[in-house]
Amino acid sequence: MFTPSRDEARQLFFDAWRKFQEREVLTAMENIVLDVIQLHPEYQAMLDDPERYQEKDYLPEMGDVNPFLHMSMHVAIREQLSINQPPGIRARFERLLNKTGDEHAVTHQVMECLAETIWQAQRNQTTLDASVYLECLDRSEN
Repeated sequence: MFTPSRDEARQLFFDAWRKFQEREVLTAMENIVLDVIQLHPEYQAMLDDPERYQEKDYLPEMGDVNPFLHMSMHVAIREQLSINQPPGIRARFERLLNKTGDEHAVTHQVMECLAETIWQAQRNQTTLDASVYLECLDRSEN
């Protein structure tokens, strides 16, 4: 499992974007990251300016959206789907995709459930509960 620090995760996004623009060979993980970056053109200019954004704090209470967190959640969901972990996530994703036909929108639905599950675990000071995550996905199917 890929568990980088905040700085390492951000650097991965900056490096993948730079290497893509300079037509350098990307690692498997950088290719996944690049796919996510390409889904989000609104973040690409930020990735052109690592000095400005590497250390930037994004404060939700100020209405800030953290683009690195958002894109990292995309990457995490892709990893989960690739190994079907938690078990059953891939089938739920496919059912949602069959209903909407929009993979990006479905990924955002899954992201909402993942964020809710993380928030609950942090609030309750527990580990992530896969059943809570999957139940949320089941509710989003209705």
